Amino acid sequence: MTETVPKMLQEAAAKWPKIPAQYFKNEKGAFSSFTYEELFQKALDFGAGLLSLGIKREENVGLISDNRFEWLQACMGIMAIGAADVPRGCDAVEKDLAYILSFAECKTTVAENPAQVRKIIGLKTSLPDLKRIICFDDIADDLKKECKKAKVDILGFSDVMASGKAYREKHPGKVEQELDKGTGESTACIIFTSGTTGEPKGVMIRHRNFIAQLDELPERINLTPGERALCVLPVWHSFERSCEYVILIQGGAICYSKPIGSIMLADFQALNPQIIPAVPRVFEAIYEGINRAMRKTGGIVFVLYSFFTAVAVLHSRIDRVLFNTTARFKKTCPVPKWIFLTLPWLLLYPLKLLGGAIIFKKIRAKLGNAFRGGVSGGGALPPVVDNFFAAVGVKLVEGYGLTETAPVVSVRPFYRPVFGTVGSPIRGVEVRIVGEDGSVLPPGEKGVVHVRGGIVMKGYYKKPDLTARVIDKDGWFNTGDLGMLTVDGELVLRGRIKDTIVLRGGENVEPLPIEMRINESRFVFQSVVVGQDEKYLAALIVPSEEEVKAFAAEKGILYDSYEKLLKESEVQKLFETEISSLVNAKSGFRLFERINAFRLLPKAFQVGVELSAKQEIMRYKIPELYAKEMQSLFR
Repeated sequence: MTETVPKMLQEAAAKWPKIPAQYFKNEKGAFSSFTYEELFQKALDFGAGLLSLGIKREENVGLISDNRFEWLQACMGIMAIGAADVPRGCDAVEKDLAYILSFAECKTTVAENPAQVRKIIGLKTSLPDLKRIICFDDIADDLKKECKKAKVDILGFSDVMASGKAYREKHPGKVEQELDKGTGESTACIIFTSGTTGEPKGVMIRHRNFIAQLDELPERINLTPGERALCVLPVWHSFERSCEYVILIQGGAICYSKPIGSIMLADFQALNPQIIPAVPRVFEAIYEGINRAMRKTGGIVFVLYSFFTAVAVLHSRIDRVLFNTTARFKKTCPVPKWIFLTLPWLLLYPLKLLGGAIIFKKIRAKLGNAFRGGVSGGGALPPVVDNFFAAVGVKLVEGYGLTETAPVVSVRPFYRPVFGTVGSPIRGVEVRIVGEDGSVLPPGEKGVVHVRGGIVMKGYYKKPDLTARVIDKDGWFNTGDLGMLTVDGELVLRGRIKDTIVLRGGENVEPLPIEMRINESRFVFQSVVVGQDEKYLAALIVPSEEEVKAFAAEKGILYDSYEKLLKESEVQKLFETEISSLVNAKSGFRLFERINAFRLLPKAFQVGVELSAKQEIMRYKIPELYAKEMQSLFR
């Protein structure tokens, strides 16, 4: 297998020169494309442009941008000359941006637009190494003056590309020679973690870490040349990068869209893609949107939808038990389950087919007629969402990984997904579960997930002590995640060590399963469970504004503002009932895991404030951001 990511693109361009590699919206709002040959040549042009500016091998180049076709061309160009990109999205706050670009000693930074350029030059006093900025968008004269005042050179992306073409004509084969020099041990990028536990850490990912995943992932997430994948994840994140490489090595096309319901569904119709990789929240939003639309339709349609969905979910669960496609922690005799479950399976099957013909067929049609499945990663997929998509006949597989593992450790394959798990480790990767005493635990016992293999990072940038803490002498990386293995070798996750809430009574509580359960309510948009060092658990809840207002209209509740509506006794009682009906003994929660108090928040959690770029709760920020609310919860 090839050694580096740019060499992988070079091989793909040789195999499929005329096949589209990137789809993007042009100025008229219609989709245009670049072929593999065009993408590869543009990457070489940008790499050559960087060489003309004096950028050298092993230099770090900042790359601050959201999803757009230029990002991949720039990234590939940076890696082609042996430099490493230091990526981040446009939502990066000034504090993090100053830390990342200064700590990585970036002399050159690529920025998406004038707003990002101004953000960066505003931090110039904290960025002593910064010499130049390359902007994807056009540069106005006033911005050029601002950069000159800050003593930073400003260049347009198109100008660098033009310089690169001229450089290649003057120095034929030079940029290709630099590409050939690359090895698997070379650093491809330094991705700073999103800081869910504090100060960002620079994860050094080698080319061989990315390439190691490409041995088996195409077998599990398969495409054929010319097929399309709709991409809505933050392009700088390791999950999206890995997805794009899986697409490119198979000759597929990366189709850029946005995780906004109306835009994404319209792009589905326009592009008719085969797969979509996304964070769980995207699939939750699709699920909630379908339910909301059905409730608004009402009448017999909603009754039939609810009935057939319940039937299909039940049949799917029975099917998984019968055919061993659900998590198993011990082997049992198959005879009893076939005796007791065969008849219900047979009786429900015609009803499931009928539901598919009159209800679910219309849902699947919204995803086009070529859709193969979704890939969920970057967070825990709620079981209710997982079960729903399986029941309606839409394939959705869940994967697991970390930035430190480039990132894919495991993923369910399209051809045989095992529910309740994140799949078995990919080829060449080992996973073990370690107990508190350091012993390796057998299947079914919960402990800390350790990973070893070619996917494990080089280390944390300029932090060897921190690297030594998480990677032992035998190469095992301590993920900090809690999990267990099934008897069939799949991995099941159970939360994170640092997320664990310890109550005053000494009880250890994993908040994520409780939050996922609360979030099943159609009235709940977001939730976070709190209670560290307290007597009981409580929750901060962001309601679904649309659903709460619909409830108020139905009940005839008058209100002056949404904030006042949330304080109405009937609304408070509604949420009290919802929470108690979801988190109780019947649903498997122990007494100390139940929610004793809650506070409704009028404003949704935001990326960069309460949420990381992957839309995970940055729990360490909650006590500070909601000090007043938490004081009232535990008064």
